[in-house]
Amino acid sequence: MAFNGSTPSLLPPNDSGSSSLSSSQLLSASMASSTSSRHGSSQISKIYRQSSTLFLTRRLPESLSTIIPVITAPTTTDSNGNVSVVDQAPIAKSSRTTRIKVWSLYLTILNAIVELDGEEGKAAFGTQEWRNLVTKVRDGIVWEEVVQNGYRGVEGDVDADVVINLATLLLAHARTQHLNQQRLEAYLAAARTPNLDLTGRFNESSIRGASPTRSVGTDTPRDLNARVKILELYTLHVLLRNDEWEYARDFISSSEVLDEERRDAFLAALQSLEDEREEAAQREQDLAREKEEKLKADLEEARKRRIESEEREARRLEEQREARRLEEQRGARAGSEVDYGVDSSHPVQSNGSANGKANGSAGGKSSPSKPAAA
Repeated sequence: MAFNGSTPSLLPPNDSGSSSLSSSQLLSASMASSTSSRHGSSQISKIYRQSSTLFLTRRLPESLSTIIPVITAPTTTDSNGNVSVVDQAPIAKSSRTTRIKVWSLYLTILNAIVELDGEEGKAAFGTQEWRNLVTKVRDGIVWEEVVQNGYRGVEGDVDADVVINLATLLLAHARTQHLNQQRLEAYLAAARTPNLDLTGRFNESSIRGASPTRSVGTDTPRDLNARVKILELYTLHVLLRNDEWEYARDFISSSEVLDEERRDAFLAALQSLEDEREEAAQREQDLAREKEEKLKADLEEARKRRIESEEREARRLEEQREARRLEEQRGARAGSEVDYGVDSSHPVQSNGSANGKANGSAGGKSSPSKPAAA
């Protein structure tokens, strides 16, 4: 009701019967909503247990298909084929504990799917579906899916534990860490300034059956620990992967969430990581220098072996040339030697004629007689 058509009336109506009827209707609606909420929460818990069991037995396709209806908004298709969302996803209406459990399981399933071998993933889900799931993780699309389906598109409403799991998933599998950095910065900025407009939030909760407004600050030790964990992921992992070392140091130094003890611990961890990076860089330089020196030594050794081989080959060729020269000299000397044998123009007669002549000559001559002995 409105007073003078402008200001809402905060006074009870004059008709007590009308007031009683209105209260009864509100009470009935509240009880029906509570019963429906408990039934929905019980059903989600049952589906969660089924999906968890399937996951533990490595039946990833069945585990994923079981949990999908809980985190997906129901849709309808008109006669023209246009698809429209008719309600929120069931997970958006559940309790904080249930939200964290379901989203954590979903992200764990996606992590296991991405870690599958290519052939194994294609065999389990089909080539196109497996590629779509891997792309959803590596391109960071899963973060927007969680925000839209689980938290009505409000970045700062995402439960801190879910943010931690999202950041960890992207840290392990995203192609780059730039989107992870942007998402964490958007969450930290939104969560740092709570939305104090509670009227609209409670009205929306009563209409849609959603849970009451979620705290996005650090009101409890659990919230504080979760925020510290998010800062750890952001400053000591994501920023460093993006080579934002100085910005990480400045962010830690100026953080309002970290007390002095935690700030010192973060800065010490950052310095340790930076020292490790420098040592790793120095080791890489030393290794590169050793490889270069070894390469030079190998090249020098190869050069020496080549020179020695060339020298041996040159000596062998020289020895061959010298051997041929000596052989040619011996051949030349053999061809120039004089033949001192019998002249072939005066052939020797036969043995009979020669012997006869010799004997005749010997018979024609008388040998001198010896004087008689006295």
